[in-house]
Amino acid sequence: MKRLEDFTYHHALILGLAKSGTAAAKLLLDSGISVRINDYKANPEDPVVQDLKEAGAEIILGGHPVSALDGIDVMIKNPGIPYDNSLVAEAEVRGLPIITEVELAGILHKGPMIGITGSNGKTTTTTLTHEILLKSGKQSSIAGNIGEVSCEVARRTNDQDTLVIELSSFQLMGIERFRPTVAVLLNIYEAHLDYHKTLENYRQAKAQIFKNQSEEDFLVFNIDDPTIAKFIGEANAQLVPFSTMQKLDKGAYADEEYIYYNGEPIIKRDEVVLVGEHNMENILAAVAAAKLNGATNEGIINVLTSFKGVPHRLEFVDNIEDRLFYNDSKATNILATSKALSSFKQPVILLAGGLDRGNDFDELVPFLDHVKAMVVFGETAGKMQQAGEQAGITAIKKVDNVEQAAQAAYELSENKDVILLSPACASWDQYRTFEERGNMYVQAVHKLK
Repeated sequence: MKRLEDFTYHHALILGLAKSGTAAAKLLLDSGISVRINDYKANPEDPVVQDLKEAGAEIILGGHPVSALDGIDVMIKNPGIPYDNSLVAEAEVRGLPIITEVELAGILHKGPMIGITGSNGKTTTTTLTHEILLKSGKQSSIAGNIGEVSCEVARRTNDQDTLVIELSSFQLMGIERFRPTVAVLLNIYEAHLDYHKTLENYRQAKAQIFKNQSEEDFLVFNIDDPTIAKFIGEANAQLVPFSTMQKLDKGAYADEEYIYYNGEPIIKRDEVVLVGEHNMENILAAVAAAKLNGATNEGIINVLTSFKGVPHRLEFVDNIEDRLFYNDSKATNILATSKALSSFKQPVILLAGGLDRGNDFDELVPFLDHVKAMVVFGETAGKMQQAGEQAGITAIKKVDNVEQAAQAAYELSENKDVILLSPACASWDQYRTFEERGNMYVQAVHKLK
């Protein structure tokens, strides 16, 4: 496996273990770099901790002492740790570089790289791009938020591999040299303001994806997104737009009949399996990114006529007595839920709620016009109920969790109804991840049989 050969630092502090911290620590140790690890919650008896200690890492657990920064020349921060963390703030005062592990992936991987970010649709677009490249006979590896840690995957790639990475704003804030040959900007919507504090900070974090690109690189972007349109001129890369609303001579677009790339019709829309207008945006972005990396029309057609989606993103679960159950647990903000609701014409019973990040749900109200009932849960249950009442929904039930929500929704439903888990909130008030939340819902649906 590859090692870091041109890493400019010698004494690294890994702040926060989890998957990304563990992978970064192993890579640095294998590369002969001094590693100190600081984690507030990790168990000293954890085999991972013991293995890293035996490999030569210094371990500091149970707190964040300022002395952990002594003798350090770079901090590699878990993306989820905010910048107002005491140790991160002190590192900034000391002028220490603060990076995330994706920076290490960018150093390791010498072949083409596609970086994909946006408020919504990252996982679907990343998966589609990867699958299209594979079906086109290209070598492709997939990494990032979607599964394996980026630097771990980058250790195994070769120069012929295209590395396709799903990137969060948290990861992008911690880059120095990271430079995708193709960057993809799907959309920007108010999200993660508990972390970024302002929409402008969030926008700037997303814009990091193209900050190191040159005129040799490409930036695939949503020309229909007004927020993106405001700052796209800052990019040095060649601009490749996509649109669901307008005809384009360059880039990817769709009309009522076909999907096009650079004006060439590739596939009829009615042959595409993946549902939802928002997914058409993801498809167009993936087509453009894959085409820029040598994908064939045959590869695109093969994937789009068979790809039904990714787990927890408008995932069809089951049909029980003519009720259609969908799992959209990955919808962790209002935009994602509004797009999920827009995917259905028939009556919907919406299951929603979760972590309270301080926002209300007024923007969701216009999309509740065909929602006949709501089942709400989590910290935002009260706010969700208010939004439902504002939309004129009278059948609203409050429950404790998604398992109870599945049962309650079934009791409220009739033939032909869609029962949709699309929380519009993060899961961390009750569940460790949106995957755990979605899995609990899926299990509860199967029990209804």
